[in-house]
Amino acid sequence: MQVLKFGGTSVGQPQRMHQVANLITRDQSPKIVVLSALSGTTNTLDQIGNELAAGNKSKAQQLISELRGHYDLFIADLLASETSRSKAESILDEHFGFLNVILKISFNEALIKDILAQGELLSTKLFAVYLEEQEIPATLISSLDFMKINEEKEPELEQISSKLTAIIDNHQDCNLFIAQGFICKNHRGEIDNLQRGGSDYTASLVGAAIKASEIQIWTDIDGMHNNDPRVVDQTFPIAELSFDEAAELAYFGAKILHPACIWPAQKFSIPIKLLNTMHPEAKGTSISHTSISDDIKAIAAKDDISAIKIKSSRMLLAYGFLTKIFEVFERYKTPIDMITTSEVAVSLTIDDKTHLLKIIEELELFGLVEVDNNQTIICIVGNFVSQKKGIVNNIFGALKSIPIRMISYGGSRHNISLLVDSYYKEEALKKLSSHLFDL
Repeated sequence: MQVLKFGGTSVGQPQRMHQVANLITRDQSPKIVVLSALSGTTNTLDQIGNELAAGNKSKAQQLISELRGHYDLFIADLLASETSRSKAESILDEHFGFLNVILKISFNEALIKDILAQGELLSTKLFAVYLEEQEIPATLISSLDFMKINEEKEPELEQISSKLTAIIDNHQDCNLFIAQGFICKNHRGEIDNLQRGGSDYTASLVGAAIKASEIQIWTDIDGMHNNDPRVVDQTFPIAELSFDEAAELAYFGAKILHPACIWPAQKFSIPIKLLNTMHPEAKGTSISHTSISDDIKAIAAKDDISAIKIKSSRMLLAYGFLTKIFEVFERYKTPIDMITTSEVAVSLTIDDKTHLLKIIEELELFGLVEVDNNQTIICIVGNFVSQKKGIVNNIFGALKSIPIRMISYGGSRHNISLLVDSYYKEEALKKLSSHLFDL
């Protein structure tokens, strides 16, 4: 069985939803199709939640009405028959009725997750109506019935597998299932989600749960590119990546793939394909345990980074000093991206500044703390890149006019990471492309 995920842009217009139906019925192999919310919906729902949290019910009402108008137009173009349109209108009445009820009750933070869930519930239900109109046999299932996260917001894969397998076994005559991305239930049984980009994560978890033959992630770009096409001209899709290479690129800024979706597929050796809904004949990018070459594969950039330096000649060489530093970040559940050390200082980077002030306050107990904001991590990824002769010379030759704040080299066989001021990001990406890919 295959798992196919389609993102918001892939279902964001009626004609694109029609195209998705064509894609999933090109053959009769069994499939689970995971859909995101229609493009723009989650942002609007998030805004509705924020307005309600701020007590601005009139603004929230306006946003709900505008979103309903968008969906009214959507189903008018999506569906041809009056019967189907009537079913779709009932679906809209149900979900927008829920949003309007929230306007009349006391708001609490838990309601935000319920509000956000409406996007995926709407897209999958409307798609199911369209499939029915086209006489395409399919079963709509609810991710809320099997997708579960624990108290630490980590997926409970064994439970997901057992529950999803039971659902599929109850529909043995069906080869096509439609499920929601992003949404789940938490350890308290409440509606929750897998965070932004979580539909990729859903697809990978579903693939791992059923031991799928393949996971396909369909977006609006021809696979993962060798650099950021928004910044650099003449980028090209990468034909093949290893799981490790793809994980590095996803974590360090390649927007096409959610970083968390790699490990479930890697754990069970399930290949991932990144494909383009608008250009389905393109080969895209294949991700598996193997990689076709030892070359540099791609460059990615991660913005909004803060660099923290702790300088302490008194304590740095003392036993347990680094442990104490790491414990500060662990207490505030703040991951560290890069780290370098010297005899008198430790420098590290974070991308989550939620608790930055409290972290600084605790670190000042160990020494002088300096913080540089507006930094960018530039990641050069390839197979055995750190062992490739001359690669370091090429990188520093390309960036000889750009100040480099930190370097991470040798920690991974697939990654060299550099920290620069975000002011130099575009220049750095362009110069690295011209030096490393001969563009």
